[in-house]
Amino acid sequence: MMKDMTIGQFYNTDSVIHRLDPRVKVIFTLIYVMSLFFSRNPVLYVAAFAVLVFYIKLSKVPISFIMKGLKALGMIILFTVVINLFTVQGAKTLVEWHFIRITDAGLKSAIYLGLRLCFMIIGSSMMTYTTTPNALTDGLEKMLGWMKKIHVPVHEFAMIMAIALRFVPILVDELDKIMKAQMARGVDFKEGNLMARLKKLVPIIIPLFVSAVRRSNELALAMDARCYHGGEGRTKMKPLQYKRNDRIAYVFVMIYLVMMIAIAIHF
Repeated sequence: MMKDMTIGQFYNTDSVIHRLDPRVKVIFTLIYVMSLFFSRNPVLYVAAFAVLVFYIKLSKVPISFIMKGLKALGMIILFTVVINLFTVQGAKTLVEWHFIRITDAGLKSAIYLGLRLCFMIIGSSMMTYTTTPNALTDGLEKMLGWMKKIHVPVHEFAMIMAIALRFVPILVDELDKIMKAQMARGVDFKEGNLMARLKKLVPIIIPLFVSAVRRSNELALAMDARCYHGGEGRTKMKPLQYKRNDRIAYVFVMIYLVMMIAIAIHF
């Protein structure tokens, strides 16, 4: 059920990618996502796919674990692809039946959009699969440290993101328990039309919202009881320092960026 959702979770294993500095992985993720918008040429998507496969291979994260996260967003991806397939119009008509019209431009746009969404979801998910929330928070805080000079609360923003990532598996587990409790009371979520199914979500959303508010209030009280006052004056148990593998990874990231720009310009 909802436990199949793996997005935002950390996969604990020992790999070259797991040992990299979180700042390297954040920068690579940003560059990888942006590179998918450079062009719609098939060569670019083949290169992006090859790099993603190589990245997954080095991370030692199982493909089945990754596909669970992609499957959770399958309906959203499918809906977006179908909308583009029927709304984008081109010169050449491939299928026409009553009010349905599929053109070459619509088919091309739907394929590229589907690939782009899949690559973006998997590429960005790899960052959380291979980085603990604490390490990701430290990396973002270190990267954005210069913003403190203009009085931007960088530590607070990083802490909010870390707490949000930690709450994802907790809320997914809570949602699974609520759904099972409602099913034990005779609720069938697959029965009825669309409106009937939407009405059945009300006894799920309300308890989940109440649970989220209760947990956040308990967390706030716990932080206040421990005299938490932000990032000023705080030290790190494991301060981030670039190592040899991190510098090598940066070289590969720059090579990838140059390669994708060259492909976009050439084609």
